[in-house]
Amino acid sequence: MKIANIDLGARPLMLAPMEDVTDPSFRLICKEMGADMVTTEFVSADALIRNIASTTRKLEINPAERPAAIQIYGRDVDSMVEAARIVEQAHPDVLDLNFGCPVKKVAGKGGGAGLLRDIPRMLEITSAIVKAVKLPVTAKTRLGWDHDSRVIVTLAEQLQDCGIQALAIHGRTRSQMYTGCADWEMIARVKENPRLTIPIIGNGDITTPEAALEAFTRYGVDGVMVGRAAIGAPWVFRDMRATLDGKEITPLSNAEKLAIVMRQIHESVGRIDEYRGILHIRRHLAASPLFKGIPDFRATRIAMLRASSLSELEDILSDVATRCLDIGGIS
Repeated sequence: MKIANIDLGARPLMLAPMEDVTDPSFRLICKEMGADMVTTEFVSADALIRNIASTTRKLEINPAERPAAIQIYGRDVDSMVEAARIVEQAHPDVLDLNFGCPVKKVAGKGGGAGLLRDIPRMLEITSAIVKAVKLPVTAKTRLGWDHDSRVIVTLAEQLQDCGIQALAIHGRTRSQMYTGCADWEMIARVKENPRLTIPIIGNGDITTPEAALEAFTRYGVDGVMVGRAAIGAPWVFRDMRATLDGKEITPLSNAEKLAIVMRQIHESVGRIDEYRGILHIRRHLAASPLFKGIPDFRATRIAMLRASSLSELEDILSDVATRCLDIGGIS
């Protein structure tokens, strides 16, 4: 699969953009684990134009994580174009347009999935950005705003006509948020459209190697995007890649998985500061399957997610490793 001249190989796995999740450390680990392409947290066009420090930091890309995309969102044509030009100066491999974020603070203000209620504006933004930058431009969206307005088959053609180089589709409507099941049959309908020549990337409910394989073999997508399943478990890419390549999965040990978690913690603290770095990593700790199924873990889990210093968190995880994971102490 290619995005413009960027060759991602056969059956590529891609890390979905996720706010407060896909920071540089996590992206690089996912890349090392087998992700073929990664995407930043989504970037507010308005905040980027205002030069908000926390937003401009999201443009930083480690050369080792490439190919990498920077994703922007907004509802105003001029602001989105200006933001796209700023992003271009950061030299990502791809500029991605967020037309799929369902959260109220984005979609409710007309950005992200909110543009599914204003398709002409979405298309105007897309065309203007494609003309304004030399980067390959891609887009990520949903099936439609709700069940009665699932416009994705027609919309995919329209976005292609605007000049995007690939389209990622989350198989839910905005109204569904993250509930119910992703509709991969509808993603397949887009892929089967003979008018479409750009790659179609499927997203939604890809939580296992088997689901990733089915996305390619049954639904015919060109690429698969993995989101929530990777939070706290970047090794999911390793297992998926083995299955897609027809190889036997060799699971990582608990010790290896915990070492990855500890690396994320240390790099999060090093990138921001101790207090905010630990706050940032809590979502990964809460979601990690490494701790699921441990008997009588509730009190320890609460302590882990309330820890406010690096030493406190290290002590808790060292105790977990010794008592529950049978891997001895950690450092």
